[in-house]
Amino acid sequence: MAKVTIALLQHASAADPAANTAKTLSLAERAVRRGANIICTQELFRSPYFCQSEDYAHFALAEKIPGPTTEIFQSFAQKHGVVVIASLFEQRAPGLYHNTAAIIDADGSLRGLYRKSHIPDDPLYYEKFYFTPGDTGFRAWSTKFGKLGVLICWDQWFPEAARLTALAGAEIIFYPTAIGWHPREKKKIGSKQHAAWETIQRSHAVANGCFVAAVNRVGRERPAGGDGLEFWGQSFVAGTSGEVLAKASAAKDEVLLATLDLAQVDDTRTHWPFLRDRRIDAYSDLTKRFRD
Repeated sequence: MAKVTIALLQHASAADPAANTAKTLSLAERAVRRGANIICTQELFRSPYFCQSEDYAHFALAEKIPGPTTEIFQSFAQKHGVVVIASLFEQRAPGLYHNTAAIIDADGSLRGLYRKSHIPDDPLYYEKFYFTPGDTGFRAWSTKFGKLGVLICWDQWFPEAARLTALAGAEIIFYPTAIGWHPREKKKIGSKQHAAWETIQRSHAVANGCFVAAVNRVGRERPAGGDGLEFWGQSFVAGTSGEVLAKASAAKDEVLLATLDLAQVDDTRTHWPFLRDRRIDAYSDLTKRFRD
């Protein structure tokens, strides 16, 4: 299909995983009624963003893939003939956990997994306590509605990840996300932080001549007490030249839709031939930590 409609599910999260799953399914149903072909959840949609603290009790939120939640969305995808990208806390083996996206095709088949590669460790983003860095590599999956790449949240900031995903053939790169402000910092640097977040992802669209879709949560969450995090929402879709095609609000639950003409990928890359002119013979130092 040359044209596809994607839907990003942006919402606040409650404490109950079953309630969050039901809410996500309800938003996905709304997306189907509005013509969506590909539906993407926000990062770790089944729970509040629990990485605000290091607490062994949160490992109980993890599940196997395939498992109960992937089975729910596989049935949903097959029933409605849509592709689903579902962001989950995966228990791969005893003591081995990942932040993982499941890619489900329109026939209900599990096409593959992407495990988050870049794992942050910052105040209220203590992800290294929970997640092992992914080992899936940067991939793209052929689905009924196009060739899709998936990266997750902190991966957003790394041009290498976007480039390798595009080189794998991705026409659209999806970024399930959970990012927000430290409330005490918002007034001073909040607008700068958000602008940087949107700019870096729009630049991935420009540099790779592909579509980029980032879906974030909303609401203020305090699972560890204190000020918590205020998630800034503003999920968006960028076109192949980095233009913003659709954007959600900063505070509301929303189903954000955008119809994309996948033929623009070839057209953009032909007129802005960055992939043609890459000097792959000159980039070996990218595999080094730093050049002293």
